[in-house]
Amino acid sequence: FKLTISDTKGRSLSRELKDAEANQLIGSAIGAEIDAAVAGLAGKITITGGSDKSGVPMRADVHGGARKYVMISRGVGLPSAPRGQRIRKLLRGRDVTEEIFQVNCRYDGVFEEPKAEAKEGAETPAGEKAPQEGKDAAAGDKPPGPAGETAPSSDAEPDEKEAPSDTGKKQA
Repeated sequence: FKLTISDTKGRSLSRELKDAEANQLIGSAIGAEIDAAVAGLAGKITITGGSDKSGVPMRADVHGGARKYVMISRGVGLPSAPRGQRIRKLLRGRDVTEEIFQVNCRYDGVFEEPKAEAKEGAETPAGEKAPQEGKDAAAGDKPPGPAGETAPSSDAEPDEKEAPSDTGKKQA
């Protein structure tokens, strides 16, 4: 199974469950609370939905775990239908079976990983800023170096080009 878990702050993470761990979910229904230790978290997770290998969504009001054609007017599996019209759609029941590929869950707490993400986030912006500064510095270093002859003329040219382009923009 692919277990997708979202916390109360809107963050989500995905875990792959192997046979032994996945067997704990088989037979559970949408809305069932399960121990979050299956995903390596402390607390409880609630099953909110899922889909099978071909992408057919699970629906809480369809009994069992089999695929069924159901007449629906809105909700899971059908974004919208014209008013008063129902459409027959292929859906999967609310029970988690071996054919389910992805299970969506809600975690009752907040992930402890934001600390790691904050560190990664701190590294990423610093990493982003450093290359940008490096690029700016490199760009600043390169024009005076090999393009140093071009840089003064290019600095003079943009000033000359900017004035006509500004007037050209104003005229247009």
